[in-house]
Amino acid sequence: MSDVSIDGTSIAEGKVKPEWIDVNGHMNVAWYVLIFDLAVDDLWAEFGITDEYIKETNGSTFAVECHITYQTELLEDDPYIVTSQILAYDEKRIHHFQRLYHAETQVLAATAEWMNLYIDLGTRKVSVWPDFILTSLAKITSRQTQLTVPAEVGKKMNIRKPLYNMYEQR
Repeated sequence: MSDVSIDGTSIAEGKVKPEWIDVNGHMNVAWYVLIFDLAVDDLWAEFGITDEYIKETNGSTFAVECHITYQTELLEDDPYIVTSQILAYDEKRIHHFQRLYHAETQVLAATAEWMNLYIDLGTRKVSVWPDFILTSLAKITSRQTQLTVPAEVGKKMNIRKPLYNMYEQR
């Protein structure tokens, strides 16, 4: 076992399926996105947003932004674990971060940074979190106070020494 630390609250785990492997012999990027998205549902369940809740209340969340970094490839049958860390929230939004690790080696395979909004599905507009969800979010974040802001948060894509840079053309 590696001495790499796994940061965040463990919320999902699984194994890379054969049908997820692409022509390059590793898990295709689309499956990383799916794994992260399914793990978001597990995080929501931690503070009360389940399928039943959505049907009963018409309250849900929409993703408005996501940035994924791919750091190490995962191969067929590799076990994985996903952790989540809440970075910030207010009365309508949540900014959170996920890490996807190889479950046995604890090597970080990918990260995802998300911004989600709470939505009233009846009006399809941004709404305010119910009080019980705000209470749950406070409990979860109180268990994560020892965590630091991940290095990947807020990073933008760039090429350090490009041969061509369209931004310089403006």
